Amino acid sequence: MNTLKAKLPPLGTLGPAIALVLACAFFSFQHENFLTLKNFSLILQQVMVVGTIAIGQTLIILTAGIDLSCGMVMALGSIVMTKFAADYHLSAPVAILCGIAATTLFGLINGLLVTRVKLPPFIVTLGTLNIAFAITQLYSRAQTITNIPDGMNLLGETFSLAGARVPFGVVLMLGLYVAMWVWLRDTAQGRHVYAVGNSPEATRLTGISTEKVLLGVYVLAGVFYGIASTLAVARTGAGDPNAGQTENLDAITAVVLGGTSLFGGRGIILGTLVGALIVGVFRNGLTLMGVSSVYQILVTGVLVILAVATDQMSRKGAR
Repeated sequence: MNTLKAKLPPLGTLGPAIALVLACAFFSFQHENFLTLKNFSLILQQVMVVGTIAIGQTLIILTAGIDLSCGMVMALGSIVMTKFAADYHLSAPVAILCGIAATTLFGLINGLLVTRVKLPPFIVTLGTLNIAFAITQLYSRAQTITNIPDGMNLLGETFSLAGARVPFGVVLMLGLYVAMWVWLRDTAQGRHVYAVGNSPEATRLTGISTEKVLLGVYVLAGVFYGIASTLAVARTGAGDPNAGQTENLDAITAVVLGGTSLFGGRGIILGTLVGALIVGVFRNGLTLMGVSSVYQILVTGVLVILAVATDQMSRKGAR
């Protein structure tokens, strides 16, 4: 099994980067304020939550799965940590850990249903999406949670970089991408993730427990959703029960645009970051041009279809 080939497909490596450069070039001619450090800082702020969710989504898609619940699980995590801080007066670090524990628990439940009960990931996560949504609304009473400690806003604070203000949350997101890139590339556990997505049966025959790999991936994805919850709270200064309703599709879009195959076993985690930036650049650029948000969604949908079509053609060409 050629795991190196599965891990480093040329299209998955070069395509997203070329698309990002072309998008930036196009919008730079459409609006004079696009190519400014201040604007790029704004784009990074806008994608840091979805970009962090997309790390967990990438791990699951690499195993040929999918997680439709990620956005609502993130929203639930933000409500848990803000409610624990506001109602029970827990310190910011403890409240944040409680929120991450809640999202990790959902990741564990998803993983157990996929590995032990043998349910399809699509069905499992569609169910847990609705469960997470209901719990979020019931627990928060559909009310935004405020009066949180200042410590929960630290990642939303900014520092100056070449005249632009960059949030610490963006630095955390970028650091997570680098760490996961190294983990997937240089560790046995990371290579097992690719192997399971490439050929589960062949991986099992080599003595690797595919169930443990899958369960670990879903649990780890839950951790990343919890970190995304922390970033969402830090950015807005509150727990919003109505958040997360589009983040699942945005995360999947970022993964697909980043060159990770929906069929599993192929992709690079840094490509997902590029995919998230592509979405952010298009939305930012179209907003600067005065284009309606409806058309922005339309353009995103077209990009996803083109990315999946490119992936399928590359798979056929490799056979």
